[in-house]
Amino acid sequence: MRIMIAVVLAVLACAPAGPALAADGPRRVHARSAYLAEDGRTRWARRPDTRRPVASITKVMTAVVVLRAGHLDRRVRVQRRHLAYCAALHGSTARLRPGDRIPVRELLNAMLLPSGCDAAVALAERYGPGQARFVAKMNRTARRLGMRRTGYRDATGLTGLGTSTARDQVTLGRYALGLPEFRRIVGRPEHVLRAGRGHGRYVWRSTDVLLGSYPGMLGIKSGHTAGAGQCFLFAARRRGRTLVGIVLGSTGKRRDARFQDTMRMLDWGFRH
Repeated sequence: MRIMIAVVLAVLACAPAGPALAADGPRRVHARSAYLAEDGRTRWARRPDTRRPVASITKVMTAVVVLRAGHLDRRVRVQRRHLAYCAALHGSTARLRPGDRIPVRELLNAMLLPSGCDAAVALAERYGPGQARFVAKMNRTARRLGMRRTGYRDATGLTGLGTSTARDQVTLGRYALGLPEFRRIVGRPEHVLRAGRGHGRYVWRSTDVLLGSYPGMLGIKSGHTAGAGQCFLFAARRRGRTLVGIVLGSTGKRRDARFQDTMRMLDWGFRH
């Protein structure tokens, strides 16, 4: 009997520690939900399938729908109602000016860098046409991408009515990074639109403070509302390895809790 017990213990000691490794992850990550993937495989997760509001990360899907539709050089006239929508919901803006006619390609910069809700509404109305039809397109695209626990209710994320999961949003992030125009935009710390025919000059700066400071950061999109908390969908590449992840509902005493969570997850992911 003693010999059998000794053999069993020896086998257990040599066996791969699968469940234990899954529990071993980055420390001091405060996000309520988080997910980190590499080449479509899970590296680490916390409540990855819990539905939560995703705030302005919603604009990633808005951008995907527009990019899939194309016609990026067409011009869209900025309307006062676009600004009024943002003001009513206290959303961030790209400070667009009513009457300006701005190319779609530039509105994507205005939406994804400073998180301009005014740009998101203008794009949704043009590509729906109308916001209701545009949201329907967002949800159809989500289903096609296999985002089974996602439901959008607006193009900005301001209402807080739409929800998704960490796993679904990483799926979206991986797809969006495969679109060259999207990847170029989210990798820019800043973009300047010079004054031209039909519009004035704009300077848009990314809300991603890790661009240019965290090695290998590719960017994607941050977000924040009272209901969603601090959120960040991110990607980074080092030594031929690309990690895509997200934090939803990051909490903590620091205002940059989402970026602290992100760095801890990426440091852990690249180290292992």
